[in-house]
Amino acid sequence: MHDPLRFAGIVFRSGAGAWWDEEVDKLDELRAQITRLARRNAPPVWIDGVQVLATDRVTEPLGTVTEPCLALVAQGAKRSVLGERIFDYRAGQYLVVTLDLPLTSQITHAEAAEPFLALGLPLKPAVIAQLLLDAGTGGGTGRGGSGVAIATSEAGDDLLDAVVRRLRLVGNPLDQRVLAPAIEREIHWRLLTGPQAATVREIGLADSRLSLIARAISWLQARYAEVIRIDDLAAEVGLSVSSLNRHFRAVTAMSPLQYQKQLRLQKARIQLIANPHDIAAIGHAVGYDSPSQFSREYKRMFGAPPGQDAARLQSAVLPAG
Repeated sequence: MHDPLRFAGIVFRSGAGAWWDEEVDKLDELRAQITRLARRNAPPVWIDGVQVLATDRVTEPLGTVTEPCLALVAQGAKRSVLGERIFDYRAGQYLVVTLDLPLTSQITHAEAAEPFLALGLPLKPAVIAQLLLDAGTGGGTGRGGSGVAIATSEAGDDLLDAVVRRLRLVGNPLDQRVLAPAIEREIHWRLLTGPQAATVREIGLADSRLSLIARAISWLQARYAEVIRIDDLAAEVGLSVSSLNRHFRAVTAMSPLQYQKQLRLQKARIQLIANPHDIAAIGHAVGYDSPSQFSREYKRMFGAPPGQDAARLQSAVLPAG
């Protein structure tokens, strides 16, 4: 075997397979894989545990309760909003969410020639916990990070490579069954050793602040349409009211009552898209006894009264992640 010759990033070797590009553009392959799997201008679809989306349309801001996930943009740009915090991310960047959060998201850049392309993968606490044990770090892997429940970062080459290999398996049941768990473990590891390590590793720590707030969120989600007492929630998670409010705000950028209100309004908005003429009943179903209060708080959050907003969203594409 002769030593390879290098010129302009190309490796030349003698014999079969005379040359190839040494630096394969992982983003290009990521775009190709998403294009292969997604149907353009259709809602995002789940295929073999991966969510993919392709659209040449920008969207209105739409809300949903986003579960812990990795959302990676391959082309175009997107914005997600949590409370007053805005997270913009574009091709080659990712959003990581580590709790069930009421996000308002929109696709901000998409064209027919260069459609918005993105994928979503769920984050698994059990996988993260096992990786922390295997690494023997006690949760001390990686660099800095904010420790809050949502963040954006550049996707490194190692993470892109693992995600591309995960997408290659989609559509091949045997490869999927045998190889997917190891690649998903690698993706979690790349996140644990990346710039948002502190954010991601909290998912796997049973006694972490994130774990306590996850319990509080679960309690709120089960009672979002009810009148609640913060004292009861604090007792449920074993914190004082002041500690609960402080930790909850640090992780989610809002208080528990603000979270409940956003959850109510996000759920109402989703129902209104399907039933735009049943405004009073939907407001009551999510916990509002007063139609005027429901309309007022809805407009404050979404910029338009319920009926007007629902009509505007009838043809919108619901973004993933």
